[in-house]
Amino acid sequence: MSTPHAPKHVRAGSTDSELVRTPSGVLVPAVIDPFHRALHRVAPSGLIGQTTQTAGMKRLEAISGKTVGAQHLWMGQTHVPASTASANHHHGASETAIYVVSGNPAFVFLDVDGDEPTETRIEAGPGDYIFVPPYVPHREENPDPDTEAVVVIARTSQEAIVVNLDGLDWSGVDLRDT
Repeated sequence: MSTPHAPKHVRAGSTDSELVRTPSGVLVPAVIDPFHRALHRVAPSGLIGQTTQTAGMKRLEAISGKTVGAQHLWMGQTHVPASTASANHHHGASETAIYVVSGNPAFVFLDVDGDEPTETRIEAGPGDYIFVPPYVPHREENPDPDTEAVVVIARTSQEAIVVNLDGLDWSGVDLRDT
């Protein structure tokens, strides 16, 4: 009769000194704290509304250091009411990915790669993805007079970094803003 062994979940190349045994008997890397050993569900009722806000928009925090102990990621919803535009802003050193859930938001930035700076609008709709590089001044708009736009945002920082600016030009951008 064989003796049952506790499952062993370890990284390739790990040594026994880099492992700890959980109460259930599983060996896991010692550098992973107990809070980060399980998946976390955040239901709509668990979203947090106390985030750094850009004028004209409502953000709801879902995945962050506050909600699930994330160390390098922030994710949440942004609601842009009908006929509304955010303030001009950037998100510091964080990369931002946006998924349009509903509505038809526009994303406005100053394209500086041509002969002259040109204010550029990206019109988006449900199912579209938008990428905002670090420090790029931009604003979100919802030109629809009747329908709210809802987007899901993910950033490469655990908190919602929003640095409001006077304009879309780069004169107000401090690369030390995070």
